Amino acid sequence: MTFPSYGTGNGETGVGDEPERVLVVNAGSTSTKLAIVDREGSTTWSCDVEPGVEPMQRALAPAGAALDHVAAVGHRVVHGGARFTAPVLVDDSVMSDIAALVDLAPLHNEAGLAAMRAARERLPGVPHVACFDTAFHATIPEAARTYGGPYEWLDDGLRRYGFHGLSHEYAAGRAAAMLGVAVTEVRLVTCHLGGGCSLAAVDRGRSIDTTMGFTPLDGLVMATRSGSVDPGLLLHLLRGGVAVDELDDTLERRSGWLGLSGVSGDLREVLSARDEGNERARLAVDVFVHRLVGGIATMAASLGGVDALVFTGGVGERSAEVRARAAAASAWWGVSLDPAANDATSSEDADVSGRDAGVRVLVVVAREEVVIARLTRSLLASR
Repeated sequence: MTFPSYGTGNGETGVGDEPERVLVVNAGSTSTKLAIVDREGSTTWSCDVEPGVEPMQRALAPAGAALDHVAAVGHRVVHGGARFTAPVLVDDSVMSDIAALVDLAPLHNEAGLAAMRAARERLPGVPHVACFDTAFHATIPEAARTYGGPYEWLDDGLRRYGFHGLSHEYAAGRAAAMLGVAVTEVRLVTCHLGGGCSLAAVDRGRSIDTTMGFTPLDGLVMATRSGSVDPGLLLHLLRGGVAVDELDDTLERRSGWLGLSGVSGDLREVLSARDEGNERARLAVDVFVHRLVGGIATMAASLGGVDALVFTGGVGERSAEVRARAAAASAWWGVSLDPAANDATSSEDADVSGRDAGVRVLVVVAREEVVIARLTRSLLASR
């Protein structure tokens, strides 16, 4: 599959005459991003709101003229479980099934449902489509998605699903375009680094491995999430009297950069504290980078060779230090980064590869809304 529309178009223009625009509702754990995307992938209207039905209603109320041009609404849903491996039309039954998965992605699926309710109320006359972060990773081989527990776990759907799929899909397609080839011709390690962090091994357009698992808690150290933890440690805490809900809150909201540094879940603030001599902040950054480097190597091993290392997401796009440290630690398998180019880029697509790089290093601005809009149009066109 090639992605010819994955250009750099991100113009913030007024309402035009382009038909079949899609309102994209990207509900995250701390905010909901709204964007109207035209067929060229350009954003013609956008805003960020707090999670919840009422903030969504307030945000959509003054957007009347823009919404008049919307032909469909595409929703990001984080966890699709075993059922949802492709976009689906939203109805009450689909919403009920998504609600049943809230426990697996508590910071995200409930926010997505709230946004869905508000958007369906505001735009009842157009089709709504749910696009799942887990769907891109449905191609992961059985050996990579299976835990080493009893075989019955597979029958119960207890396996690795992977997340940030919409972002990884866009990053892969855009990276291929930057390299001047079809995505079906390259092997990529895509690094989505933001408040949530995950890596993916993308083999010629297909995800074959990723760092997140059954839930978005697994894998790398994140803003407030722990990432991978020895299950024996968790059993030790439970046997010691820690309540399940308390442990859940600790792992989801009081760990990661925030928990280690005691400063913030914002990596910029953690880096600033480290530079001022805060040792806990230094440790938080070093742990994050250590896990990141190990995860990148694992993805590269799954691919058996890499053409480019791709950084996206808030941290991936804006932290020259994180990119530089990850690239330096990966130099032994061909990754090469140009320090000047790396330091110069900020929130824009860029090739920061070193001269004669064996493995290119690319920065791609995250644009999940482009993928959601494309998937929404594709589903509706097929009906």
